[in-house]
Amino acid sequence: MAGLVVGVAVPAADAVEAGPEADLAYHGFAVMSAGLVDLAFTPRNHGPAAVSDATVRLRWSQPLTDRQELPEGCARSGRQAVLCRTGALPAEGAGERIGLRVRVLGAPSEVVVELETVWGGGAVDRHRGNDRQRVLVLDTGDPYHL
Repeated sequence: MAGLVVGVAVPAADAVEAGPEADLAYHGFAVMSAGLVDLAFTPRNHGPAAVSDATVRLRWSQPLTDRQELPEGCARSGRQAVLCRTGALPAEGAGERIGLRVRVLGAPSEVVVELETVWGGGAVDRHRGNDRQRVLVLDTGDPYHL
């Protein structure tokens, strides 16, 4: 019988995702004035396991200008996105605050900013709702909370 494999264990559906469990979240604000968006947020891990590093994607609804000065640990990812490392996140603790300023092409009157974890350092996050944020930022100079 060709193709028959004997003695291979098939994991249960809930055991397919292996690794420590963590619950990542982001809290901060965004302010826009004349096409310049200041964004600052603090990554947080609600545990139960620590995370050695994670990556968060920040995506704008409008393209960014070609020239951007990004902080260490952040890099462009296409015309409308930036990826940033969080660094180590202890269980039940906060990481270092991440702040950046980007210029949006054409100075629109509003922009939508989305944050989401794209890599959790190998940890499994079963509560994905709090690591995805979406906020409308108006060109008013007022802070809009994430």
